[in-house]
Amino acid sequence: MIKYIILGIVQGLTEFLPVSSSGHLVILSKVFGISSGQLATSIILHLGTLMALCIFFFKDILRLLRHPRGLWLIFIVTFITGIIGISGKGFFEELFSLPKFVALSWIVTGIILILASKFMQAKRHSVSIKDAVILGITQGIAIIPGVSRSGVTISTLLFRGVDRETSFHFSFLASIPAILGATIVEANDINFVFQGEPSYLIVGFFFSLLFGLVALGILHTVIRRAKLHYFGYYCFLIALVTLLFIK
Repeated sequence: MIKYIILGIVQGLTEFLPVSSSGHLVILSKVFGISSGQLATSIILHLGTLMALCIFFFKDILRLLRHPRGLWLIFIVTFITGIIGISGKGFFEELFSLPKFVALSWIVTGIILILASKFMQAKRHSVSIKDAVILGITQGIAIIPGVSRSGVTISTLLFRGVDRETSFHFSFLASIPAILGATIVEANDINFVFQGEPSYLIVGFFFSLLFGLVALGILHTVIRRAKLHYFGYYCFLIALVTLLFIK
């Protein structure tokens, strides 16, 4: 039970903080010996963070439903991400068993976050169709464990000249259908694991929800204070630990 509590806490914190939740879950799964249905366990925990997103951005979601252009932009992002995720599903799943590759992905994420910190003064308050296309590609690439979805998508919008507040909100709003879609695609695997240890996964879900809300609050504050590069240094540190100690 305790390992699923830890997994839930780690998922909740790292899903939204730009340090890669999938990378942390790969490493913790190795440490705790969770091998079968590993990806499905990750998806169950993602459901908790999906709920946290819906709660934290509830007002934004209501506003979005009244603006067709915003929905169209998110559809573009989701469509491109979905193509990448479905076509590369087997490849991405294999990467979950390669901690050394995850470490290299963390290094890439760290570099991106440090570079993005130089663009925190961007002023544009709207997202264009071109922004949405590029964001869909980067969100698809972020399926790779060790690549932070929140980190690379927020950074992408910052690189494109979108201001930090808009980058924060749009990045997470665009992630909602992607997380939901991944859950649907992996439904069979989820059923298999859920039948084995349902109470453990429910506990993991609850803790990922709770700490997901905490992480969103922390990241929002960090974005406002333009301190994104701190997470880049953390990515370097966890990559080094993984390379040295995780087989």
